[in-house]
Amino acid sequence: MTQSVTYGIDDVFAPGHVGELTQVIPTELVDAVLEETGTRERRLRLLPSRVGVYFVLALGLFEHLGARLVWDKLVAGLAVAVPQTSEKALRDVRRRIGAAPFQRLFEVMAGPLAQPSTPGVRYRRWRTVAFDGCGSLNVPDHERNRSWLGRTPRRHGPSGYPRLMLMTLCETGTRGLIAAAFGTASKGETDYAHDLVHHLTSDMLLLADRAFDSNKLLADIAAQGAQFLIRATSTRRPPVLALLPDGSYLTRIGGVRLRVIEAEIRSRSADGDFGGTYRLLTTLSDHRTDPADRLVGLYHERWEIETAYLALRHTLLKGRVLRSKDPMGLTQEIWALLTIYQALRSMMVTAVETVSGCDPDRAGFTVALEAARDTVVSAPGTTATAAPTRRPDLVGHIGTRVLRALLPKRRMRLSARIVKCGTSRYAIWNRDERPRDSTPITAIVITVRPPALPTAHTPDRLAAGRWGQVCRILAEHLNQAMHARDIAGNLGLTASGRVLSGFNAQLCYWARNGRLVRTAPSTYKLPLPEVLTTSTDA
Repeated sequence: MTQSVTYGIDDVFAPGHVGELTQVIPTELVDAVLEETGTRERRLRLLPSRVGVYFVLALGLFEHLGARLVWDKLVAGLAVAVPQTSEKALRDVRRRIGAAPFQRLFEVMAGPLAQPSTPGVRYRRWRTVAFDGCGSLNVPDHERNRSWLGRTPRRHGPSGYPRLMLMTLCETGTRGLIAAAFGTASKGETDYAHDLVHHLTSDMLLLADRAFDSNKLLADIAAQGAQFLIRATSTRRPPVLALLPDGSYLTRIGGVRLRVIEAEIRSRSADGDFGGTYRLLTTLSDHRTDPADRLVGLYHERWEIETAYLALRHTLLKGRVLRSKDPMGLTQEIWALLTIYQALRSMMVTAVETVSGCDPDRAGFTVALEAARDTVVSAPGTTATAAPTRRPDLVGHIGTRVLRALLPKRRMRLSARIVKCGTSRYAIWNRDERPRDSTPITAIVITVRPPALPTAHTPDRLAAGRWGQVCRILAEHLNQAMHARDIAGNLGLTASGRVLSGFNAQLCYWARNGRLVRTAPSTYKLPLPEVLTTSTDA
């Protein structure tokens, strides 16, 4: 019969903490996760599983230090003597625990962090989120890692280190993580995006780059009930089903009725005007509540996920290669890094929300990270030193440091998107000759450009095509429902039964794909907006 024994703070569980972050990752949560994943120790050890979990989390917090030095950080602030631990024992506890507890720990902690009233996290009644991939995480060049990830191909041969592809769904206002997936870079970003779609909810507005405009992905996102604003590739030529007064138009892609906004964005600075043309796809179809220029400005929020990767890749990791030399260790390390990142973001948002009207993007991640590292050494607010009845401080040492060093409000700036590497594909992206240094933007001009509708005088391929000619004929007749025979007569087609039957079959095909609406047998018209987004601003 197993007896339940309670241990005090003067035992082997004392190193089980990560400083003040233990308030976000409490021992009760760690014990529950270990129990759920079946990785709790069966006999009492000098390194219990709970201590092993906190040690791996501390490895992510001190990525620049070796395992033994990280252990010294954990025991430095304790008032009790802790037995010496070898590096082999620390490796063994990592292997014994595995990756499952850290994945489950991240899943419990992942999710939106901000309250609905927090500034900068919502557009109307939707919480703005974004997903994107990060393919620049280098892992040790070991045979076991190469067998899983392979070598990343480049123009001048394979890269020096295998690379891990990380895909996350991020809350843009706080840069907190809602979900994550990772693996080999040979699996495309779109495939990883499909793995995260089920985390979207009906109160979210997804912002995404043009890599995520595939028909199936758009349909899957819409099926979740979430709204989206996604940039389309320049090769897309969606059919114009109805032109809206603000210059945008309705279309249908992958069986989903969408609105398309084509706009030119020019950023003015002391060094000149820079910009380009954007084609955005969105489910927000009401031009009255969601003007085109407002949505074009909102799309810029997508870049917040790049800032999240900057904090994870260059601030937390300092651009270093990951530690682990096998797939299991890499999986454990990534989930632990994501958990630490989410815990830091949670503390930052909690602190910022105590200041009325303060945007979470003014909280400095570097400040919070260094403050969290300090609390590991001094061990304030941990379960190992705090009284059991003490209530956790909502701001604490980390929050106080963050509030003391709030960043200024966001400034509009631009610079060239290049890196100092001659073999990098980014080196050729500065086609509009932007300044290399960060330059203030004096004004942003957004010009929504209506689509060029086909006419009888348009000689391009669109007007010459059968679909463009049918659109022109229906538009000239004020989009009144027309019989296939009348449309064929305007096209100059012969009235023979075989030709008319084939043309009617083509009209039926367009009707099945949503391009036309069949109002009666062999009678068609262009579809008009049926259900627009409600104008209620909740």
